[in-house]
Amino acid sequence: MTPARVPILMYHAVAADPSDATRTLSVTPEAFAGQLAVIADRGLTPLTTADLAARWRDGRPLPDRPVLITFDDGYEGVHRHALPALAKHGFPATLFVSTGWIRGAYDTGGGLDTMLDWRQVRQLADSGVEIGGHSHTHPQLDQLDDAALRAELTRCRDIVADELGALPVSFAYPYGYSSRRVRAAVRGHGFDQALAVGNSLARRAQGPYALRRVTVRRTTDTAEFERLLDGRAIGRTFARDRALTKGYAVVRRTRQLQRLV
Repeated sequence: MTPARVPILMYHAVAADPSDATRTLSVTPEAFAGQLAVIADRGLTPLTTADLAARWRDGRPLPDRPVLITFDDGYEGVHRHALPALAKHGFPATLFVSTGWIRGAYDTGGGLDTMLDWRQVRQLADSGVEIGGHSHTHPQLDQLDDAALRAELTRCRDIVADELGALPVSFAYPYGYSSRRVRAAVRGHGFDQALAVGNSLARRAQGPYALRRVTVRRTTDTAEFERLLDGRAIGRTFARDRALTKGYAVVRRTRQLQRLV
């Protein structure tokens, strides 16, 4: 039976001593290893983003208990700490890179902590980690004009393709923000699916360009992690996040209207 809802876990930094900017959304290497052990012990089957979306699109069955492990931005700890833990269990994952934050020829200096370099990104790809796009400089895409939006998506797509030899097919919206215009642009740039945040489980009915994820952070203990996997008490867990998101949505809509005046 195809599961109706799938937990897509959203990670950022995996670090013992993260920067202040990434601390809240980081997890320790020990916590990450423990969370993968929980996934293994409970018999869940990790998939890549591309695999999940393709199965839903084609009507192919999913494993009985699928889960997605995803990372945003491109922090160096994904290679140093997360990759060995993933390899131990033979788990695939998806990394969404902000190409202007990755160390190397395209680095804009905007990275919030020590970032991956392209050699490490290629090693992750060679180890079964799907590499997706996450824009070039990590802006709020729905606040950009059309030209700037196209530039962010084009640079991200083309740089990943140049460095890895294949076009990325999955995308994650920076900050989780999108709009109908942004989703259409992401699709128009060749991405087959895209992830938001939303802090709820993913469902096929959300559509391939608005699949939701749940946030894993430094305060996520084992009991809460198990609830995320089961989809239990998610509304209560993220009640404060949702209230803040609704309030900030009003501010962002006001900014958009002011730019149109």
